[in-house]
Amino acid sequence: MRALPIAVTALAAALALTSCDGGGSSSSSGKSGDSAGSAKKAAVAACVIGDAGIQVGPANAATAAGDTGNIPVTLTNKGAQCTLKGFPGLSVQAGDTSADIAADKSAAPEQLTLAEGDTASFTITYVRGAAGDAKTLAVKTLKISLPGAGTTQSFPWSYGPVAGKGSASEPNASVTPFQHAGD
Repeated sequence: MRALPIAVTALAAALALTSCDGGGSSSSSGKSGDSAGSAKKAAVAACVIGDAGIQVGPANAATAAGDTGNIPVTLTNKGAQCTLKGFPGLSVQAGDTSADIAADKSAAPEQLTLAEGDTASFTITYVRGAAGDAKTLAVKTLKISLPGAGTTQSFPWSYGPVAGKGSASEPNASVTPFQHAGD
């Protein structure tokens, strides 16, 4: 009866020693495989706004001061395969005054790989401000940039003034991370 537990223990010890002996070579080959995988991921460039078709809206616009509106934005990749990770860079502009729209930190961004023709989307949520209020920005232009690029593209803003959180320079607005759109 006692010989069986000793035999099992000896077998387990022998297997443990065998796995330690061969572990070094399999570990290093695993690392080269990881490097190859990283190289493949690194080979796909970040999406650039010049290779994208962008559609702003149609929106669920806020109709009165204090109301919340949502503006979907769809991006279609018209170039080579590319990646998006994180949030778009957004700012709103009223004359010479501009303000950035903050990322919605309640949502975790994922890395998206877009082939030519693939689409991604994000949503801008804002609170409409009262026209003429010092804490409201009378927005006329929306500027969009993609992560990792300084180039922006401008679009007309027709959704009314945007309320500020404490001042007009801090809009009460946020943007979601990129998400796959379509099929």
